[in-house]
Amino acid sequence: MTVKEHYDNHLGDIYSWMTGNFQIKQKEFEQFLSEHNIIPTSTKIAIDLGAGHGIQAVSIAKRGYDVKAVDFNTQLLDELAINSAGLAVEIIDDDIRNVKRFTDSRPELIVCCGDTLTHLDNIEEIRTLLSDCAEILADNGKLILTFREYSTELHGDNRFIPVKSDDTKIFICCLDYEPIRVRVTDILYYKTDNGWKMKVSSYYKVRVAPQAIVDIVSEEGLIIDFNGVVNSMVAVIVRK
Repeated sequence: MTVKEHYDNHLGDIYSWMTGNFQIKQKEFEQFLSEHNIIPTSTKIAIDLGAGHGIQAVSIAKRGYDVKAVDFNTQLLDELAINSAGLAVEIIDDDIRNVKRFTDSRPELIVCCGDTLTHLDNIEEIRTLLSDCAEILADNGKLILTFREYSTELHGDNRFIPVKSDDTKIFICCLDYEPIRVRVTDILYYKTDNGWKMKVSSYYKVRVAPQAIVDIVSEEGLIIDFNGVVNSMVAVIVRK
């Protein structure tokens, strides 16, 4: 199953529940932007790749940017429209790999957060996306990336990760490692009037090491301002 099919048929319906309180997560990311002095200085244009239901897009807009929020899942884009009401957020239903289509002026900020980067098919697609971002960024513009590191394999029972549960839903993720990718199986148990039901869907993510991302952006001539771990995610901020 493709990533889009997985989100359209499985994950999109529960994504906002899975990620937790929107206001808290949004404030956390806005604080991250503040700590790294991410504010408009030139074109004010920002692009949010894999915007989901708007944690990053809303935060960026509140920092003063005009945001183009890109995602290919209609459920999440509908939620984004609600969450970003009244803010300078343009919603774009498209694939992030088409990033060069989304601007008629140079963006001074591009973000690709959550685990969106690993949703691409392989390291070459990641390289192409980052190269495209570097090309369209305004001078002194910044690119913010976050992603999960899958270089350390989990084995046996450790492959099963409890993600979230409440009185009506239980969500578990199982990881199966291959040399250059990891098969992600999302298992949802949900309560109905007739008892508990199970829904299962799998897709692949790219296994990409943080150093590989650093090497790619460095080859593109971008300067690394930050490289660390934030909320269990690798976070990289680079500047053109």
